[in-house]
Amino acid sequence: MTFSNDSQLDPGRVGGGGGRGVAVGGGIGGTLLLLVVGLFFGQDGIDALTGGGEDTGGSSSGQEQFAHCETGADANQYSDCRMIATAQSLDQFWEGYLPQAAGERYVLPGLELYQGRDSTACGTASSAVGPFYCPADQTVWLDVAFFDELQTQFGAEGGPLAEEYVLAHEFGHHIQHQIGTLGYAQQDPQGPESGAVRVELQADCFAGLWARGASGDTSGAVDLQEVTPEQLEQALNAASVIGDDRIQATTQGRVNPEAFTHGTSRQRQLWFWAGYRTGDLDQCDTFAARDLDNPPAL
Repeated sequence: MTFSNDSQLDPGRVGGGGGRGVAVGGGIGGTLLLLVVGLFFGQDGIDALTGGGEDTGGSSSGQEQFAHCETGADANQYSDCRMIATAQSLDQFWEGYLPQAAGERYVLPGLELYQGRDSTACGTASSAVGPFYCPADQTVWLDVAFFDELQTQFGAEGGPLAEEYVLAHEFGHHIQHQIGTLGYAQQDPQGPESGAVRVELQADCFAGLWARGASGDTSGAVDLQEVTPEQLEQALNAASVIGDDRIQATTQGRVNPEAFTHGTSRQRQLWFWAGYRTGDLDQCDTFAARDLDNPPAL
């Protein structure tokens, strides 16, 4: 989606929010991260994350690094500014929606835009890992260079809503952390019907909720214009290229459902669409779904 040019961006949103260094019970931090880290890099991503090494970039916070991110026009031109504006839009949406839908007060997650490699409460993050949510510091970690890789390595069409979908998915993991569903990924980590897959598909559905609810919302500092059919197709395309089946076929030459952790391309599209079409949190209950290929709402 495109931001109205007069939207007011808050560069201080980067580094803001989150429970910095707060450990989550049950070993959820480091172990769960290996399941929800990134969107698609599998074992390579895990190796990169746990490999340690010195930071080559670092997270960027504060007014100076993002001084060029002032308005919606900047968000429409630069990916880092777009992430700031999208985070503000996600905050606006979930602050109003979550108490109403789930009886939970929205807790602001952290957002760190890092470059190359950085240290998190869940271990060392690498740009090879891709965007991820760390429950131990309640922060989304993202290297915006990833969006170029999404197109060049995975063949995504790109576009503003495709990038925004990625951040909305990671914020979805934070919502799961709040409502208590994130831990299912740790309890049941692999397989076509696994808790891990259901966690990821629910986060896709939550991203769809935001896309519907934020579209045309003029109540806050950032104003997302109405989503267009072309932009919606770009988001669905991004969801498709990061399905387990497509990634396995591309990287391994075969598909092994027993190793699924995120869901198929079709499932990721369907559950995003379920959230977008209904705007109803209850329709994102992937854990009650008997058939993940057929969301009840559709």
